[in-house]
Amino acid sequence: MTSTTATTTLDIMLSGLMRRYQERVPDVQGVTNAMIKEGLIKSSDEIENDHIAFRTMGVPQLGIKSFEKIFLHLGYQKRDPFFFAAKKLDAYWYAPPEPHYPRIFVSELRIKDLSDEAQRIITSYTDEVKSDPVDDIDLDNGAEIDAFLHRPLWRTPSYADYKRLAEESEYAAWVVYNRYYLNHFTVTIHNLPDGYNTIQDFNAFLERSGFKLNDSGGKAKASPDGKLIQSSTVAEMIEVEFAGGEKQTISGSYVEFAERRPLDEFSHIPYPQLKREQRREGFEAANADKIFESTYSSQTVKRN
Repeated sequence: MTSTTATTTLDIMLSGLMRRYQERVPDVQGVTNAMIKEGLIKSSDEIENDHIAFRTMGVPQLGIKSFEKIFLHLGYQKRDPFFFAAKKLDAYWYAPPEPHYPRIFVSELRIKDLSDEAQRIITSYTDEVKSDPVDDIDLDNGAEIDAFLHRPLWRTPSYADYKRLAEESEYAAWVVYNRYYLNHFTVTIHNLPDGYNTIQDFNAFLERSGFKLNDSGGKAKASPDGKLIQSSTVAEMIEVEFAGGEKQTISGSYVEFAERRPLDEFSHIPYPQLKREQRREGFEAANADKIFESTYSSQTVKRN
């Protein structure tokens, strides 16, 4: 496949992904409207998407090994691995084929690290997927990829199973219901006007505008080198229907924000002139560990 074909496919897939995500996560439009009202942007097209993130189950026919095929085919390059011991997660990030595309962050649950009961519940659903579903997708068809990412891979879970999993892993509970649904997208902060181009200033703007922020590890989560600072809204609570028609309110998706400061050798360059490759790249495990909690009950209680 030519690079032009790959990027066209990627454009189609990302457009569909973001459209559905925006429909389901009102905070996306809310943040966008607040930025327009404040004069930071004129339209949503001006928002720079730092990265998007997906959650998966670590079983043979699914997980990162399956999921990454989509983005590797579209020209992304696999980068650093991450391990989150307490949350029992593995993850990788993927660099885009061209700088204007978002980075990809994909995590998977190490289900073998969970209790036998939790493993049994999870595999009762994931075993319905008999083979790697990505192998059946035309990876040159952006609309088909988009449809796949929103298609249920297994039956709708029962609320009892969801609740039991949440007691042990809120990540597991989120994935068993939401499957591959986009977990979050990330607004790039550092290219915004002065007074809004740091996480500290942007967080203040968000809170003035009525948004609830994830405060696990602090509202601004900084890497040890101080060059990657992130924050996020608390995930929105959505009413969903479980097996048997039972309706409950559970955690949905959220919006993240990222500030990437210049590398030391480029710190003399004025901010507006900095290129993407002159700023801090990649991710930071300690930051990501706390960002995961944007969908956890310890944070979503703030939306009540």
